[in-house]
Amino acid sequence: MNPEKLPSLSDFRHSCDIQIRFNDVDVLGHVNNTVYMTYYDTGKAHYFSEILGRRVDWKHVECVIANIDCAFLAPIFFGEDIEVLTRCEKIGEKSFKLLQVIREKKSGMMKSACETVMVAFDPQSGIAIEIPEEWREALTRDV
Repeated sequence: MNPEKLPSLSDFRHSCDIQIRFNDVDVLGHVNNTVYMTYYDTGKAHYFSEILGRRVDWKHVECVIANIDCAFLAPIFFGEDIEVLTRCEKIGEKSFKLLQVIREKKSGMMKSACETVMVAFDPQSGIAIEIPEEWREALTRDV
């Protein structure tokens, strides 16, 4: 993930505030790197609900993560006011790529950037499927 290849942060139309919990912080006083994925997942969940115009029923799998590429740019400290920005970058037949950024809200400082490839998935057969039309339409409005 090369943060220099990201579109302007003004191109991100979805944001999700993140509350840093005390147990997110490691002995060095900053958010542990494994917690960033939880923040990105929270951003994805809110993003999908917003673009689909409904709550996603997570008991029924419609897409899964195939790859994550994350760059850690600056530490996040307890008490900082952070948000996750999310947008769809590319849509294929069976997969799509999301770009996400964690930034400190007041300064706008980018703390991390992440690319996630997600694949439409049929849990019964265990194989990738074409992206459902509802998802394709919703994602297309954000590209």
